[in-house]
Amino acid sequence: MSTCEIVRLEKQAVVCLLHDDPDFADYFLNHLLIRMGRVEADLVDQLFNSSEMRLARALLLLANYGNDNGLEPLPLDLNHETLAEMIGATRSRVNFFMNKFRKLGLIKYNGKLEIQKALLNFVLHERLHIER
Repeated sequence: MSTCEIVRLEKQAVVCLLHDDPDFADYFLNHLLIRMGRVEADLVDQLFNSSEMRLARALLLLANYGNDNGLEPLPLDLNHETLAEMIGATRSRVNFFMNKFRKLGLIKYNGKLEIQKALLNFVLHERLHIER
């Protein structure tokens, strides 16, 4: 987490900035493309992956695994209800998969949820197994 500032811009102000400021236009377009890619990936994930794989992917994303920014994975403080809403499953299914992940050593509970690198290997191995 870092300090941030939220600014609300009117539509006309954004249009003017896009026309008049090439740096802002590049930044904004880059942001939109990244956001669209994430939305598309989430849709594909919802359509083609099991709830177990969606949960694993959500945990990896929340913990900063796979980011190119070089940040260390973060411990998470989320309840099963929130995770269930994120992946479109029930809390009991999330609880079942979290217990499975813990028994397999893919996650740890130490006051906060710690995602192990083994979860990334689990997801990648499962995808390779499905594609073959």
